Amino acid sequence: MKGPSPNPRLHEIPEASLRRLPIYYRFLQQMVLNGAFQVSCADLARGLGLDPTQVRKDIEMTGIVGKPRVGYLLTDLVRWLENFLGWNRPKGAVLVGAGSLGSALLGYERFRSHGMEIVAAFDIDPEKIGQRVHGREVQPLMFLPDFVRRTHTLLGVIATPAAAAQPVADLMMSGGIRAIWNFAPAHIQAPPTVILQNEDLYHSLASLSFKLENRLGVAPAGNGIRYAEDN
Repeated sequence: MKGPSPNPRLHEIPEASLRRLPIYYRFLQQMVLNGAFQVSCADLARGLGLDPTQVRKDIEMTGIVGKPRVGYLLTDLVRWLENFLGWNRPKGAVLVGAGSLGSALLGYERFRSHGMEIVAAFDIDPEKIGQRVHGREVQPLMFLPDFVRRTHTLLGVIATPAAAAQPVADLMMSGGIRAIWNFAPAHIQAPPTVILQNEDLYHSLASLSFKLENRLGVAPAGNGIRYAEDN
């Protein structure tokens, strides 16, 4: 089966749909391990507890065509999603910030199977420069633009403190980085020609904490409202 051809409507795919595709992919992989041979959107929806109509729309947006009332050959759909998401075309990346978070990202081996390999790490801390972290020697940050130009690396990962995020992003872009994955708790400015993906861990934690408080029946403090367990 041929992979999806360049899709002129790719930019129209909602971000929410793109975020669901990896969820489908992981579930499909598990189905393969369990010995299944084919799958329908209804199967996916049922297994994941999602709306069948939404699942069908998401899958159809990738361009693959299934058989009515049958669905898809499971291995074909897995390969199709890998190709659609670019996971079968590895991309090198540079990482800035070799602290706790950066070190964890450097050690996460599954990035390779999802189309990204962090090939170099950079920092400004003299105590970190020259150290090897998960097989990569941490280099001085000033070397980054030249490294990016020489290796034609297009993807940059930021795992720095907030104050350093924008200067690091600017340095990356000066070397030719075309996409930035930002883990720093800071808003970064980038031109439209650069793809910017923010992973705001504090936003996710705030959402998780608020939902947990609601589930536990805990009211916000202040305004004369007491915690539920005080009643």
